[in-house]
Amino acid sequence: MKINLCLLYGGKSAEHEVSLQTAKAVIQALDTSKFSIHPIFITKEGAWRKGPELLEPVETVRELEYEQTGQEVGPNALATILSPKDNRTFDVVFPLLHGPNGEDGTVQGMLELLNIPYVGNGVLSSSAGMDKVIMKNLFAQEGLDQVNYTWFTRSTWEASPDRAYEQVEREIHYPCFVKPANLGSSVGISKCENREELSAAFSEAFRYDRRIIIEEGVSAREIEVGLLGNDFPECSVAGEIAPKSEFYDYQAKYSDGNTDLIIPADIPAEQYTEIRNMATRAFRALDCAGLVRADFFITNEGRTLINEVNTMPGFTPVSMFPLLWKHTGLDYPALIERLVHLALERHDEKQKITHTFF
Repeated sequence: MKINLCLLYGGKSAEHEVSLQTAKAVIQALDTSKFSIHPIFITKEGAWRKGPELLEPVETVRELEYEQTGQEVGPNALATILSPKDNRTFDVVFPLLHGPNGEDGTVQGMLELLNIPYVGNGVLSSSAGMDKVIMKNLFAQEGLDQVNYTWFTRSTWEASPDRAYEQVEREIHYPCFVKPANLGSSVGISKCENREELSAAFSEAFRYDRRIIIEEGVSAREIEVGLLGNDFPECSVAGEIAPKSEFYDYQAKYSDGNTDLIIPADIPAEQYTEIRNMATRAFRALDCAGLVRADFFITNEGRTLINEVNTMPGFTPVSMFPLLWKHTGLDYPALIERLVHLALERHDEKQKITHTFF
C-alpha cells in the first residue's frame, strides 16, 4: 500500500523561495509507486492551499504555487483532509519549510496536537535549534567548545546603541559576525571589522528578528556533517565549505555558485572522530530526531569548535546535507524514504506514552 505523503512548503518566511526549490527537488525524487504525493502550499501571507495529488514530477516551482487554483484550507483542517483515493488521512507530513513559521517548532506543535506523524525534529529541538542564542546556551551547558558570543534585544539596542557596540568591542572584538537569532540560510548576516560596520549590521539583523546574536570571528576551516536517525543517530562523512567570497552567505549558498563543497573533507581520522562525537552530543542535547546538519570550525590552531546545528538543512540534491549522505552511500531518493520511515518510527514510539494517571 502506498504511503500518503503530505508535503508542506512555501511559508511566511524570508526563506519562502528556498522552500519551493526544496519541494520541487523532493517531488522529482519521490517514487510514485511507493508514495501518493499531496502538496500543501503556504503563501507568503500565510494562507494554506492544497493542490491536487501529484502523479508525476513538476518541472518548475511555479507549478507548486497554488495561489489561485488550490483548495484553501486552515492548518486545523489537516486532520480531516482526506486522500482522494482511499479515504485515509495523511500517513506522514514532510515539512519542507525553512526559517520561522515552519522550522522553529510552530508547525511541529500543530502536528503534535493533531497526532500526525511528521518528518524531522520535534517542537523542542526545532525551536531550540532555530534560536541561535538558546542553542548556544545549551551547547555551553553540554560543555561543547564554541566561539565567544553575546546577544541583544531590539529594545535594549534602541535604548543605548553605543553601550551595545561597546559591549561587543569589549567582549567579542573584531572581526565579528552579527546574525538574527531566529533565521537560517545566512539571511541578515554581516561580518564587521569596525564600529561603522557593526552599527549597519545591527540595523540589518534587526530587520529579521527582535533578537540578534554577535559571534567572535575566527580564522578557520568550515566543516559539516549530517546526522540521520532518532535516539541513535548515524553520522555521515565530513564535508568542507570553501567559500570564495568573504563568508558563506545567501548568494554563495543559492545563487552564484561561488563556493566549493569538498566531500569528503581532508581531515585526520582522529579529528573526524572528535567532530562525530561532538555532533552526536549536540543532537542529543537538543533531543533531535530525523535529520540534522552540524557545522564546525577547525581553527588555524587546530581547535574544533561547534558552530551550530540546522534542524531543517538545505535539502535540494546539490545541498550539503544530501551530498554528505550521497558520499556516505545513501542517495537522494533513498534518503527521503529513510526520513519518512524514521518519522513513522518516532511516531510509533510516542504512542507508547501513557497520558492518563489511572
